[in-house]
Amino acid sequence: MPEYKFRTIDAIGKVKSDTMIASNAMELEKRLGSMGFDLLSYAEQNKATKSLFKRKKISRRELINFTFHIEQLMQSGVPLLDSLRDVRDSLDYSHFTDVLQTIIDDIEGGKTLSLAMSGHPHIFDKVYVTLVRVGEQTGRLPDVLKDMAETLRWQDELASHTKKIMIYPIIVSVVVFSVVAFLMIYLMPQLLPFIKNIGGEIPTHTKILIATSAFFTKYWYLIIAAPFVVTMSIKYAAANNVKVRDFIDGAKLKIWLFGPLMMKIKLARFANYFAMMYSSGITVLDALRISEDMVDNTVLASSISIARNRISDGTQISESFSGTGVFPSMIVRMLKIGEDTGAMDEALLNVSYFYNREVRESIDKIEPAMVPALTILLGAIMMWIMTAVLGPVYDAVAGIKF
Repeated sequence: MPEYKFRTIDAIGKVKSDTMIASNAMELEKRLGSMGFDLLSYAEQNKATKSLFKRKKISRRELINFTFHIEQLMQSGVPLLDSLRDVRDSLDYSHFTDVLQTIIDDIEGGKTLSLAMSGHPHIFDKVYVTLVRVGEQTGRLPDVLKDMAETLRWQDELASHTKKIMIYPIIVSVVVFSVVAFLMIYLMPQLLPFIKNIGGEIPTHTKILIATSAFFTKYWYLIIAAPFVVTMSIKYAAANNVKVRDFIDGAKLKIWLFGPLMMKIKLARFANYFAMMYSSGITVLDALRISEDMVDNTVLASSISIARNRISDGTQISESFSGTGVFPSMIVRMLKIGEDTGAMDEALLNVSYFYNREVRESIDKIEPAMVPALTILLGAIMMWIMTAVLGPVYDAVAGIKF
């Protein structure tokens, strides 16, 4: 479907330029007219520009609102195409409205909703499209969309909690680094002549401070660039070397304090999506295959793959997960209960609820503990600098005989 670059004018005479997806120029003019704009000129964009459009993403909140609105309209008996049009017309113009228009046109051309969505993988991921396809096949699309909206809302809350715990230490770390850099680069070079002129033997911790100040002064640009260079190097190495990626993903799950928290987040997400896919009619093997891409960790993904292969060979689900040595005993135990009772989705939702609660409680404990810890760190640095500077002065004064 072509993308048009256009210029419009509104009722008060304001001229605006933008781009929009439309099946043809008449459709473009009709859509702009419904939004209160008169079309002045237009031109079809080239293929390179279209490819950029396909890579654009939307926020999780936008996807939640879209899923919720479509589900509510369909539950009320509104046909799918009319529901999509209503959602499209209710949004302020953005690239997402172009995506919705493309989906509408594809459905009118004979495609299913899941097939139309699969053409926009940067917005609708594999799990989303697969669940929509299952909803279409089972006739439970509104119910599946309702579960998707709740799951996405839960995931958004989890992401907000995770960001919350990271914001404070990042801010304090920047402040600590800025204070240390100021002391080392500006203050220490001015105090250095005074310390040397005092005479006497300079203490070891003062020598270390002088050497640190000299290093900061001489290589300050390397110190500032180092975190960015190291981060980009690690990302590049992980993207181009499987062994490096495996090592990094394994270290993420073991790192002090944050590793167990990340493990709980990923296990909660895995259990929640697995339960939703299972309850929607997706087979265990297919649900596990999709989950491998969803966990975003090669260690967990390979463990799920191992479990899936064992299940396909006839091993019980709980035994297959237990044999990986990665998944906690609680998940294995709940999987066993799900097998025995036939309520696998309910057992997995209990796992998700438990880990979700654990994550919230961990965040509530970690965040208050960081305040005194980082304060003590800054105080220790300041104490080191003060003792290193004032120590020689005290020794010189103490050595004076009256």
